[in-house]
Amino acid sequence: MPHTPEPDEDNLDTITPPQPVFHVEQALLGALLLDPHRLDDVNGITADSFSTAAHAALYAAISALPRPDPAEHAKNTTWLDRVLSTALEEARGLTASYLHALVQVCPWPRHAPAYARMVEAEHARRRLQTAAERLVHTVHDASLPHPVQTALAEADALAAVVDDIANRFPPRSGVLPRTPAPPPTAADDTEAVEEEQLLLATATARPDDIDAVRWLLPDDLTLLLHAGLWQCLTTLARRGEPIDPVTVLWEAQQRGLLDDGSEPGEVLRMLAEPAGSVEHWAERAIQRSLLATAEHTGRRIEAYASDPANTPFQLVVGARRALADIAALRARWQNATGATPPQQRRPVPAIRAGPPTTTAAHVVRSTRAAR
Repeated sequence: MPHTPEPDEDNLDTITPPQPVFHVEQALLGALLLDPHRLDDVNGITADSFSTAAHAALYAAISALPRPDPAEHAKNTTWLDRVLSTALEEARGLTASYLHALVQVCPWPRHAPAYARMVEAEHARRRLQTAAERLVHTVHDASLPHPVQTALAEADALAAVVDDIANRFPPRSGVLPRTPAPPPTAADDTEAVEEEQLLLATATARPDDIDAVRWLLPDDLTLLLHAGLWQCLTTLARRGEPIDPVTVLWEAQQRGLLDDGSEPGEVLRMLAEPAGSVEHWAERAIQRSLLATAEHTGRRIEAYASDPANTPFQLVVGARRALADIAALRARWQNATGATPPQQRRPVPAIRAGPPTTTAAHVVRSTRAAR
C-alpha cells in the first residue's frame, strides 16, 4: 500500500488544507523520479504549471538533467541526488527524504500522462482566475489616465488566456459552469446619477441631438427610472413627436415608469435643468457602462475559475459568454468616440499545438439585474 508521508517528516507536504492538485503533483513527480523516461510521455506543462515553488523546482530539474541509465538508476540514487542538488538552487527547503516520499506516494507511474493533464487543467484554472482578477483591479484603479483603453487591453489579455485554454482543452459541448454568476454590483454613484439627469434634461431641451447618440442604450444608465426616461426620449424622437418635459412625463406614465413611486413634479424639475451637450453626457454614460460591464465580466469569470469543480471546457464556455458582453459594448464605445484601436493581446505560450480559436465578438449584452 502506498506510503503517505506524515506531516512531521518535512515541511513541504503540510499544506493546510492540501488541495487535490497538490497530491496529483506529488504523484506525477514521484512517477518521473522513479521512471525518468516517462517524461517523454508528458506534455502540455512546464515548471510554472505547478502550484508550489518546490514542485516547480523539482520538475524543472527533472526536465533539464539527462536521463539516467535505467539499470543504473535502479541500483543507486545518483540521479536523484543530482535532481535534488539542482532543485535546491530554486527551493532550499527540499530534502532527500521528500524525494523518496514522492516515489512512495505515486500509485501508478504509468499514469504520469494523466497526472500531467490534471496539473495542466488546474494551472489553466489559476491562469484564468489571475487574468480575471487583473481586469477587476484595473477597473477600480483610479490612477489610470485612460481607464477604458486599459480595461479593454486587460479584457483582450483575458480573452487570450481563454483562447489558449480552449486550444489545450477543446470544448466538448456547450456546458456552462455550474457556479452561479455573481449579481452585478449595485450602482451607488452620486456623480453618475447627476450626470444622467443632465443627459436627460439636455436631450429634452435639444431633441434634435438625440439621433447623434443612437449608440447609447437605456441599459447603459444606472437607474431604472433614468433608463426608462431615455427610452421615452428616443421613442418620441423616432416618432417625430413633440418633446418637452411634459410630453416626456406623459410617455413615462404610459410606460408605467411612475409606478415605483416617482413623483411627477420631481421628474418635471429634473427634465427642466439642461446643461452642456447631449453627446458629452452620453459618452460619459457609455464609458461608465463599459467599465461596469468589464468589472462584472471579470468578477463572473473569477467566480467560475475559483470553483475547482468546473472543468476547463466549462470555463472556456462560461468565459466566452461573459466576454461577449464587453465585445458588444466595445463596438458601441468605438462608434461613440470614433476610436478604433486594435485589440492588443498579450502573447501566451502555446505548449500544445492545435488550431487557433477566437473569442466570440458579437453577442447580445445580458440585462443587468441591478438596473
